[in-house]
Amino acid sequence: MKTLTLTGLSAGSVAIVGGLIVAEFGPSFSTSNAQPVSCHPPKYTESGDLVLPDTFREWVFVGSSLTPNALNGGHALFPEYHNVYMEPCSYKAFEQTHMFPEKMILFKELQLTLPGQNAGGSRTEPSGSGYFPGPLNGADVMVKDSKRYVESGGWGYYSFGHREPKAPTAQVKIKEECAYCHINSAKKDQVWAQFYPLLDK
Repeated sequence: MKTLTLTGLSAGSVAIVGGLIVAEFGPSFSTSNAQPVSCHPPKYTESGDLVLPDTFREWVFVGSSLTPNALNGGHALFPEYHNVYMEPCSYKAFEQTHMFPEKMILFKELQLTLPGQNAGGSRTEPSGSGYFPGPLNGADVMVKDSKRYVESGGWGYYSFGHREPKAPTAQVKIKEECAYCHINSAKKDQVWAQFYPLLDK
């Protein structure tokens, strides 16, 4: 993966790399005394599916939330930890502007809890009683692109499966499937910033 600095990022350009369409980051900006940041713009297949970002664990971890089955009648809509990572160039831009930039990616890796032992689904480990991370369980991704995702308010939503291994590509979800909830309840530009102090600015 090519390493780019924030200085001189091109506006609205694309490149074809290995048969994949790579969208470059939109706004140009520069910083003084900035260290080079490895940028990971979204990649799409020729048919328009999003390619699974394979470097997300090197990105900025912004936080994790949990709605376990045990606290939701045994059938939570999202029964996993939501471990959320933000593409590093996007995070650098956000630090400067407090706005989410075009071509930004938020990667949510899903992780189940270990089986419960106590009331409410908790279990007891050496650190005490609580909920503890278990097996990985797929990933969901959102991408900001005001031109590409006009119908859903500028964000595209994708699921790479709620299973392992994650699917290599994913089709964009219709507005009613994901965007609708984000538009109505997320605090900042369809992002659940209320759960992630790093983004609640």
